[in-house]
Amino acid sequence: MVFMGDRATLLETGRFVQRHARNAADEIIEAVGAADAVVDTTTETETDAENETETETEARHRRAAERGDLAAMSALGALLLRRGDLDGAEPYLRRATAEGDRAAANNLGVLLHQRGYPDEAAGWWRVAAVAGSAPAAHALGRHHRERGDEPAAEYWLRQAAEQGHALGAYALADLLEHRSDVGAERWLRAAAEQGHREAAYRLALALERRATETTRGPHETGTRLRTAGARAVVPSGAAATGTATAVPGQPTGEGAGEAAEAEQWFRQAAARGHRRAALHLGAILEHRGELKEAGRWYLSSAKEGEAKAACALGFLLRDAGDEESAAVWWLRAAQDGDGNAANALGALHAARGEQQTAERWYRAAMDAGDVNGAYNLGLLCAAQDRIPQAEQWYRRAAYAGHREAANALAVLLLQAGDANGAEPWFSKAAEAGSVDAAFNLGILHAGRGDDRTALVWYERAAAAGHTEAALQVGIAALRDGDEQTAERHLRCAAGGGSAEAAFRLASVLDARRPEPGPAVLGAPREEKSECEEWYERAAQQGHRRAQVRVGMLAAGRGDLAEADRWYREAAEAGSRNGAFNLGLLLAREGSEREAALWWTRAARAGHGRAALRLALLAARRGELTEGRRWCDRAVELGPAEVAERAARLSEALHQELTA
Repeated sequence: MVFMGDRATLLETGRFVQRHARNAADEIIEAVGAADAVVDTTTETETDAENETETETEARHRRAAERGDLAAMSALGALLLRRGDLDGAEPYLRRATAEGDRAAANNLGVLLHQRGYPDEAAGWWRVAAVAGSAPAAHALGRHHRERGDEPAAEYWLRQAAEQGHALGAYALADLLEHRSDVGAERWLRAAAEQGHREAAYRLALALERRATETTRGPHETGTRLRTAGARAVVPSGAAATGTATAVPGQPTGEGAGEAAEAEQWFRQAAARGHRRAALHLGAILEHRGELKEAGRWYLSSAKEGEAKAACALGFLLRDAGDEESAAVWWLRAAQDGDGNAANALGALHAARGEQQTAERWYRAAMDAGDVNGAYNLGLLCAAQDRIPQAEQWYRRAAYAGHREAANALAVLLLQAGDANGAEPWFSKAAEAGSVDAAFNLGILHAGRGDDRTALVWYERAAAAGHTEAALQVGIAALRDGDEQTAERHLRCAAGGGSAEAAFRLASVLDARRPEPGPAVLGAPREEKSECEEWYERAAQQGHRRAQVRVGMLAAGRGDLAEADRWYREAAEAGSRNGAFNLGLLLAREGSEREAALWWTRAARAGHGRAALRLALLAARRGELTEGRRWCDRAVELGPAEVAERAARLSEALHQELTA
């Protein structure tokens, strides 16, 4: 993939970040001086001025300043100030200020502020601001805000903003936003439109938040990055679930328009080098499936030192099959303190069987404040049967609010026989939104015989999409005779991959089928019904009763090869009904010897009709003693009809033997 980046690029990142920090400082100084730019009064042409070096420019300004040129004094002072030569800049700025140059007054304020004389600096900023300097008004507003005088700060920042000063507009927006004033967005937009990247980023966040609230509600957040998850441990029969990746919603209507505008502002800020905007834009694009462009923005953000972007890029590379490159970026992010990346590295090493390295990274994640680190340590210890240590880590994560850790802790306690200790943790996890915990509470109450409470928790888990919970709700509805509710939940569970649900749904549909009419010679073969499709789906997942039923339906259609396949698969998996039906099919086709082998397997597994078939087969061959033995087995196994027939046959064989 084109966004992977090479090793040389990785090594350049640190130097790139340092250069960017220096450039940002220069921009602040230039922004103060540039708005009140002085005009050169020398007779040199513009082309000559553009081509001269900084040293030549300084020399030119010095010559003009020595001749008493006011503009040259101001320009020279600004040049030296930007260079950091405060001693050299101060006399020129003071002379120009004394002559009434407002740019010099503003820059003198900057110089004095850097020297540590904020009050004197504010005095000169006031002089320049009153004379109409927008940068001075901005600086004076920030000065007042730092001292807690918000009314004065707002006054001067508004003066700067209304003159079109981007930094002033942004600072005013920040002040108003701090007060939750709805006017903040207007000034964020004004600053963003003038190219202020932080304003563009914050405006995008505000628009996205509003679009998301329109779609989801006021308590939900917008774009979020995926986390390094691990599979939860749940009791037998429950579905293990991983940590889901949280992604942006799909706003509609007005929300869609605001989301689109937000993306454009994220893009504008990212294009100007805003690393968090690039990270955010990458997440939006990744969710939309535009992985190549998402990777480019993640890479751009990661190069500027954004650990979360490096981590996200790692996930993208991992999903693309480049685990080695993913590990490089996760390592960089983890070393910068990203707990999510440390967890991802831990999971990577755990999957390779490198348990000690995995544990080290999980601890690093925990030290970085990521509670998933403690949870994953618990999972690691549990997989190694270090149950006391697993419980310790689960408790730590659970007390920190990790819902799946609370569920896993409850599972350990339940497995240790402490149901009373497990229940509060299951409840805490379920109330926090753990679907597994809700299902496990159902199991807990069902084990106590409290089916009503169990059903409440099963229904809650089923509503959240838990497959096994939906199956349990469907079974309860069938038991209560509510076939419509049962079908709805069984469809959900079957669609989620439950073989038992698919079988039970097929049984419900099968019961509604009309009785088949007599076979008509030459009639076309009957198509598979919906119930047969569900039986087949369950059969393909290894459900033995479904396999037998699919075989029966295939045989009813005359598709004996298909029937043979499913009967044989069920029989080989241990189904006595499958073995019996396979024997019937083989016997009809003349393979009586093989049929006897399958009937023998079925009879030994407790199938009464198979034992009776073996008895009849032995009698027909004249093996009367063998026949009586199978008769006795059939009488023992039943059912009643079979037992009665076997008893009569046994009596006849006895008479034959004693005749």
